[in-house]
Amino acid sequence: MTTAVQQIMLGQVTGTEAEARKTLTKIKAAGYDAVELNRFMIHPTGRFVRLLTRMAGMPAGAGGKLDWPALVKESGLSVVSLHADLGSIEREPDAVIADAESLSTARIVVTGLYRFDYGDGGAVRALAGRLNGAGERMKASGLRLLYHNHNAELLCADGGTTAYDLLVHETDPALVGFEFDSYWFTEAGADAGVWMKKLGRRMELWHVTDRGVRKPKNAVTPILKADVTEAGRGSMDLCGLADIAEENGCASAVLETHRNWAENDPVRSLEISAEWMSRRFHR
Repeated sequence: MTTAVQQIMLGQVTGTEAEARKTLTKIKAAGYDAVELNRFMIHPTGRFVRLLTRMAGMPAGAGGKLDWPALVKESGLSVVSLHADLGSIEREPDAVIADAESLSTARIVVTGLYRFDYGDGGAVRALAGRLNGAGERMKASGLRLLYHNHNAELLCADGGTTAYDLLVHETDPALVGFEFDSYWFTEAGADAGVWMKKLGRRMELWHVTDRGVRKPKNAVTPILKADVTEAGRGSMDLCGLADIAEENGCASAVLETHRNWAENDPVRSLEISAEWMSRRFHR
């Protein structure tokens, strides 16, 4: 498995060409093989989107005006996949395909739907149909479509069946694969390892985030708030999950942390996570 860093971590450290070049150089020096880019971050982004991402603790930044294909090529990194929203894939498939080709990546990842009721079985089945359609269009151009989960997919959508089960069962394996995010299922109280085993070979990428706490300056109570933390420093059994990911034949482990960064610095955070990532995957 290769290792990569998700671009959502990098919004505040890639606002200019010089910043982006420096950051990508540090990612490569830390031992990562690739980055995972987001389509809304490699094109100019509207003020409203930038505001929403900043409020969520994952600022998109001002890197949309940069030449990302050239910057990535210069860094020596590859692009493991490109995240894109399903609506854009359906409305402008040729533009999405062109972006993927310019970055020399063969994977497009749908990152979940906003304002969507994952508790509605009919809506989830319809979503599966849309994913099949988008996957067929991408496949015709030599690309692979993957679906990335958060925690909403664990809602019961049809009796005792979760939305995620429906998406797995209703999508065609020849057209749709999965990028599994173990943090969000763990955060929701599920056993991520069980779900990874269910996916098997359909789990083609793994989003790696650890879950834990850091010692606060002044703890009023003995109860600390859980949050993301650097890989290998939290409470998740990442080594056990890595074993399953490798058994599943995953192509890459993609680091994504947001907020709660060590030293309040995303680059320092990904460097710390690289210690576990390199030790586990670059043996």
